[in-house]
Amino acid sequence: MPVSPAAGPRQTILLVGASRGLGHAMAAEFLKKGWNVVGTVRGGGARTLLHDLADDYSGRVEIEILDINEPDQIAALHDRLSGRRFDMLFVNAGITNRDPTQTIGEVSTADFVEVMITNSLSPMRVVESLESSVSETGLIGVMSSGQGSIGNNEAGMREVYRGSKAALNMFMRSFAARQAGSSRAMVVMAPGWVRTALGGPEARLRIEESIPSLVNVLLAKQGKPGLEYLDYLGRTVPW
Repeated sequence: MPVSPAAGPRQTILLVGASRGLGHAMAAEFLKKGWNVVGTVRGGGARTLLHDLADDYSGRVEIEILDINEPDQIAALHDRLSGRRFDMLFVNAGITNRDPTQTIGEVSTADFVEVMITNSLSPMRVVESLESSVSETGLIGVMSSGQGSIGNNEAGMREVYRGSKAALNMFMRSFAARQAGSSRAMVVMAPGWVRTALGGPEARLRIEESIPSLVNVLLAKQGKPGLEYLDYLGRTVPW
């Protein structure tokens, strides 16, 4: 049984998209640092890596069902969590189109819509719905990508994915603008190019090289109001 650090009352993260990949690794890292985790998985009844964490950290992991592309499920989760307060809300979501080498003129409408809904619209629906459950001094974050940076786009490629993350960044800026004067910290995170199902086997970073640092960046951002676009090493990414 893993041993967590002894401390005062445990802080809790509501981690949306925690069943595998970067989300699961984040859940594991927060647990190691003594936090409690309320993590979401998609329905279907299949056992996930988050269930394994729940077994390893008895009483410290709660699992909720959520498909972020289903507004009714977002509303239902909001109702189930009504009255709870979280120290952090982080939305982890990301897909790409079937052929990421396609230019924007080549991609099918169906692929474009699926990526844009999953990567930009649905995460913001989650943020808008669940932000009331985040404490006044808490943190709200989303998983973006360095490829969402307009200023850094000098190579092209993965155009639909890039566009979806740039849209997510813009929507978070609009959300933050509406929250002007809020004491909450907000962040869009770029985890680096990581070897996951999305990143592929040729990615530069292992999950173990990205996520522990990313979690440390989130912890350092706590208590610092305002929105920032940061990478996994805490460096500012150009919008």
